[in-house]
Amino acid sequence: MDASLALPVLVGLIVVALLFDFLNGLHDAANSIATIVSTRVLRPQFAVAWAAFFNFIAFAVFGLHVAETIGTGIIHPEVIDSQVIFAALIGAIVWNVVTWALGLPSSSSHALIGGLLGAGIAKAGVGVTVWSGLTKTLLAIVLSPLVGFLLALVLTAIVTWASVRSTPFAVDRAFRILQFASASLYSLGHGGNDAQKTMGIIAVLLYSQGYLGSEFSVPFWVVLACQAAMALGTLMGGWRIVRTMGLRITKLTPMQGFCAETGGAATLFIATFLGVPVSTTHTITGAIVGVGAARRVSAVRWNVAGSIVWAWIFTLPAAAIVAAATYFAVTLAGWR
Repeated sequence: MDASLALPVLVGLIVVALLFDFLNGLHDAANSIATIVSTRVLRPQFAVAWAAFFNFIAFAVFGLHVAETIGTGIIHPEVIDSQVIFAALIGAIVWNVVTWALGLPSSSSHALIGGLLGAGIAKAGVGVTVWSGLTKTLLAIVLSPLVGFLLALVLTAIVTWASVRSTPFAVDRAFRILQFASASLYSLGHGGNDAQKTMGIIAVLLYSQGYLGSEFSVPFWVVLACQAAMALGTLMGGWRIVRTMGLRITKLTPMQGFCAETGGAATLFIATFLGVPVSTTHTITGAIVGVGAARRVSAVRWNVAGSIVWAWIFTLPAAAIVAAATYFAVTLAGWR
């Protein structure tokens, strides 16, 4: 382990990591609030404040299993240094900004994982990959939207059957209230899974520099800083992606919004407790498609869903390429 990294550089890298976390919250705010905004249960400015609060308190509910997976389960921590961390973060940030500008709900989580892989491989070759952790993450890319889809589909069927004797007005009123609970649970799951990825990055940086001793751990101040950065980013919104998620994929009612958020939240809770770094974007998109398909297949705008899937496919390699190029650039520039 090299503990010779200058303190200002270390602080600068932590600031860049927190900037990524902020952008993660900004980029993924749509995941938490798209359904509750599109069903007009809450105005956007109130919805983001609601989501930001539950993003922040998530650390009190979940353990730090996802942070440990990111910190030690994607590439071997022994090869991680300041250049690798910087390049990984730049790769993820660039892809986040590009997809945010285009209004595409891509995965900040997988952008970060792609950045880590690209920078790590650029430094020491493919052998740095921790295949067990990467395989678990790649499986989650497929399974998280599928599980979200199926849970939301089943919930919609159950709720529709249970509400068959109620008037449309009564159903609408009840689920407008219930959406506050489902949106809270989803925001809690979002904060619990996504903020931990930046915690893992900062913790492995500190570990690589000898500040954590011989055992990898996540300091409490890192937990608080990452939850706060994500909550602040969520508070700033991300309206471009809200429109795609909440309005363009399918038209949602409060009942469908509740089912999508609840199905997505259940998926995130399971993944976070298992330490799997899933994409909140993939999860809620699958859930929204599920509630749309429960109504009828033609209710889903499959061309919009298709463009989102293409963004998912390109996320890992695009972030990895940018990160690898950044690593080579900073190394050639003489950063040691």
